[in-house]
Amino acid sequence: MRELLEKIWYGRHPAAALLVPFSLIYRCVIAIRRSAFKSGLLASYRARVPVIVVGNLTVGGTGKTPLVIWLANYLRTQGFQPGIISRGYRGNAKSWPQQVRPDSDPAIVGDEAIVLARRTGCPVAVGPNRSQSVEALLEYSNCDVIVSDDGLQHYRLARDVEILVVDSVRRFGNRRCLPAGPLREPLGRLTEIELTVSNGIASRGEFEMKILPRKLYSVTESGVTIGLEDLAGKAVNAVAGIGNPSLFFDMLRGKGMRVNKHPFPDHHEFNDSDFQFNSDSPIVMTEKDAVKCERMNLSNAWYLGIDVEMPTVFEHRLAAALKEANYG
Repeated sequence: MRELLEKIWYGRHPAAALLVPFSLIYRCVIAIRRSAFKSGLLASYRARVPVIVVGNLTVGGTGKTPLVIWLANYLRTQGFQPGIISRGYRGNAKSWPQQVRPDSDPAIVGDEAIVLARRTGCPVAVGPNRSQSVEALLEYSNCDVIVSDDGLQHYRLARDVEILVVDSVRRFGNRRCLPAGPLREPLGRLTEIELTVSNGIASRGEFEMKILPRKLYSVTESGVTIGLEDLAGKAVNAVAGIGNPSLFFDMLRGKGMRVNKHPFPDHHEFNDSDFQFNSDSPIVMTEKDAVKCERMNLSNAWYLGIDVEMPTVFEHRLAAALKEANYG
């Protein structure tokens, strides 16, 4: 099914035409919903601190979480005390919201939240109701700015700055809304967003986000690392349970590795059978996948640590957007 949708959304598959009527219904529903929030018929929650939402218009991964990590660390250098909220997707907690620590169980709070807590050191709260997550952070920490990982379409949470992340290669696919295309909202939504970031080469009006691979970290042995050059020219079993696995596979190829691809659905729950490969080549996975595999009996398994580099002009525009919202 995933492969078929990829062909429909990012190719010229004839099945797209059959889904157009459903896309029109979808667009009508989201237009009515947006109007209800704009008119006040449906209420939005306004936090007492600024809220920055990082999201996308398409289904699948575009690089939101690395940008959220960069934002949190950058805001701290500017004198802010940021907190982070997220959906906690695939977390099975019995009550929400959940406060997230670096040693939290990914089965309870989701995988992305743990990566955020570990990489930023910020207070993190997750839950399907983002307003409740914000309130939890404000009650139990001294946050003075909130960064929301995803939630661009979660209009119950009022926001001061919206940042859109775009995949520079796949862009907006066939430019149709679900289910005929990958769009969660029509492209007209772009005119309302303050800052658009491209994961890769930027188009006009966008800011380029560079993903910088750092080193490889052992999945099962804390503190053990190797350099990317140690696997250059070697075959690796590349594992990715993310929205767009090809981004990860291409990154490894760019570092000289010979990649045996093993894509899994986004937020996949791994088990031992997933790692029964036909070779004993090193296993290389994403950091998000690694948090779910730390207690598994894996040998020669590594995850790729990455950093993000943003242009100085983006920092200036972000500061201006916060100032315009009467913060900063």
